[in-house]
Amino acid sequence: MKVVAFERNKQGTGASRRLRNSGKTPGIVYGANVEPQLIELDHNALWHALKKEVFHSSILDLEVAGKSQPVLLRDVQYHPFRQIVLHVDFQRVDPNKKLHTKVPVHFMNQETNPAVKLGGAVISHVVTEVEIECLPGDLPEFIELDLAKIEAGQSLHAKDLALPKGVSLVAHVEAENPVVASATVPAGAVSSDAAAEGEAPAA
Repeated sequence: MKVVAFERNKQGTGASRRLRNSGKTPGIVYGANVEPQLIELDHNALWHALKKEVFHSSILDLEVAGKSQPVLLRDVQYHPFRQIVLHVDFQRVDPNKKLHTKVPVHFMNQETNPAVKLGGAVISHVVTEVEIECLPGDLPEFIELDLAKIEAGQSLHAKDLALPKGVSLVAHVEAENPVVASATVPAGAVSSDAAAEGEAPAA
């Protein structure tokens, strides 16, 4: 995904305010043992790009002054109540160094799960993104979790995720192995089933 930015010379609150008033968003690019670079981006283009999941979890092709560099979006600051992006941070990517980042989890086959369709179970998405490490070339846009066979009362953990080749969970996620999704039957559904069974002989 390509992102076009422009060099920015002036720093400070006043300069940033003037930028935002002219429809631009200030930002910075850092990392890869190169001096940080101040940039500015078109606010509306950035706002729409930020609505796309892929923009948050993929290697971006950032072009500044005609030169392209691979980067990851690292931080976004939004205005507390107005639809304004105040600042963005990008980190340069070294193709030969493993990176640590979060990627979204996509939950598959929930609608066809027998526990949901027939048993009244509700599947909770406890974690919607997971922290991984890999070389930039192996970075997936998302990781899928198949919910076709999860049963009521069962949970699926981080280690149950099918990770693509070259991708691993970061050490603390591997150690903690948090719950990613769980299936439960609501108390109301259980009691209504029991009540229906109790009424059946009387009818």
